[in-house]
Amino acid sequence: MKHRIVVLGAGYAGAYAAGTLARRLSPADTEITVVNAVPEFVQRLRLHQLAAGREIEAPRLTEVFAGTAIRVRVARVTAIDPDRQIVRVADAGGGGELAYDTLLYALGSHVADHGVPGVLDHAFDVTGRPSALRLRKRLDALEKRGGGTVLVVGDGLTGIETATEIAEARPGLSVTLIARGELGARLSAGARDHLHRACDRLGITVLEHTTVEAVEATQVRCADGTALASDATVWAAGFCVNPIAAAGGLEVTDDGRIVVDRTMRSVSHPNVHAAGDSAYAIGDNGRPLPMSCASAGYTGKQAIEAIVGHLTGRKTTHTKLAYPGNHISLGRRDAILQMVDSDTRAKPKYLGGRTAARIKAGILATSLWATAHPTFGLPKRRHHLAAAPTAPAETEVAA
Repeated sequence: MKHRIVVLGAGYAGAYAAGTLARRLSPADTEITVVNAVPEFVQRLRLHQLAAGREIEAPRLTEVFAGTAIRVRVARVTAIDPDRQIVRVADAGGGGELAYDTLLYALGSHVADHGVPGVLDHAFDVTGRPSALRLRKRLDALEKRGGGTVLVVGDGLTGIETATEIAEARPGLSVTLIARGELGARLSAGARDHLHRACDRLGITVLEHTTVEAVEATQVRCADGTALASDATVWAAGFCVNPIAAAGGLEVTDDGRIVVDRTMRSVSHPNVHAAGDSAYAIGDNGRPLPMSCASAGYTGKQAIEAIVGHLTGRKTTHTKLAYPGNHISLGRRDAILQMVDSDTRAKPKYLGGRTAARIKAGILATSLWATAHPTFGLPKRRHHLAAAPTAPAETEVAA
């Protein structure tokens, strides 16, 4: 019986890990199934651009994994049972259960409403392709009617990139960026000045030290009693993970992320690994890695090494676990590259302008290419398992 590896989620961490595992492990010993809610690879880093009007490539997962023998299951994960080693899924055919011997949990994150009333009912977000296209449709309608007001709530990277992209791509719309604290507070002084100049250049109104307490259909209400009119409110005030891991009995943090050891293995269930936003991983500096594409890359690589090492009897290599800094797009022709020190504090120098924008564009292109070519440059020799694992007779159990 082949050893069954199931990868939940085909984002930056899951897709790359699945493809690399397929290249490094012998198909005579293993079978790999990727479960994803949609049939395409979604470039989450570029969803704000999709919402603003750009055409963003979304390759089908069957094309991404062509020639790897990976099975793609388009379905929504509804539950996991790590004690029985079962994943429950729902799809157009009614769903069912998938049995596994090794599980890589990489379901990522989605928008967090933080308990603010009206966010889920009235706000837009850019955490998924359908939601980004929904925002795009709304922005198209506002432009057709001659203009409107867009409020972007959130002063993190997603909020900044969304506000600047919309303002540049759709100059007929009035864009306001609402920051809970100081805009760009974690950047160096020079980078903060660059950010404010970019907002001024693009005509973005910045409201700092402003807390939104409720989102309504045509306005947001702030903690100071102010009501701000809005034709489209974009919520970019943070992310949260799916509660599936916690409900399944895995050891998780208070916010639901899976607690893992240095090799991305669950501390409560050794045959479960986690990568990306779903993992609570401690970096080389002793601090938790933030939810980010960079963290997805580092944790995904470490999970690959751990799974390959464990299954083939080899020593597990410790890969780098770091957070190098922030790279923030400010529309198509401007950006900020802010590196950080080992304590994640911004270094005094930064890179801004067109050069930084070109570097960011290169990073985005490389991320897509690497995901769509997960086996490029790897040795052709595939490793056999150290011992034939035992497993139930059925790979898939009907619901």
